[in-house]
Amino acid sequence: MAEESFLGQVKRLIVGAPIPSHLAHHERFSRVTGLAVLSSDALSSVAYATEEILRVLTIGGVAALGLVTPIGAVIAAVMAVVVFSYRQTIHAYPSGGGAYIVAKENLGRAPSLIAAASLLIDYVLTVSVSIAAGVAAITSALPGWHLDPVWLSLGFVGLLMLGNLRGIRESGSIFMAPTYLYIVIMLGILGYALVRNFLGDLPHRRQRVPVVHHAFQDHGDDPVT
Repeated sequence: MAEESFLGQVKRLIVGAPIPSHLAHHERFSRVTGLAVLSSDALSSVAYATEEILRVLTIGGVAALGLVTPIGAVIAAVMAVVVFSYRQTIHAYPSGGGAYIVAKENLGRAPSLIAAASLLIDYVLTVSVSIAAGVAAITSALPGWHLDPVWLSLGFVGLLMLGNLRGIRESGSIFMAPTYLYIVIMLGILGYALVRNFLGDLPHRRQRVPVVHHAFQDHGDDPVT
């Protein structure tokens, strides 16, 4: 066996040893790992989508904020449809079937290519938007650190890339911890808010009325023209 080159040793250190083809079928998720990895797309949307919805609605004024509940109901309905369709796909394709395979066998080649291209675009947007939202939250929480959002975003993209290059099982183990941590934190926040609301000591934020400064004081004098 020839001695491994320096670049090969660095690659093995970063992304791990190559997986032989006859052992590739062992690289599968457990239910706990698979739930964390495959639900990360939806969870990342929950993490920043609500803030973006509120940001847009505030442009329309306080009255527009009443649309948050119906918009949330529509999003929940869409998620229910996605879950229902996934369950049907799992039962119809127990050995595994993604959007490309399901669309090709049921609709034809052209719809399957559209589905595959849509997934690729979705993956790119999920990584870019999720990381941008996360970096925005970090930099706003730590303004004194003067963090560069561009380099910070590139660093997180690099970490995700290295995590995925480690293989399916190892990447699942890496991404499983933050996913379940996020779920626990969200449930804790909601539970804490519900308890305080039930006890009646939940503080309510008052809407601030903007103060309009006039160019002259109303003392019965005409403005200078």
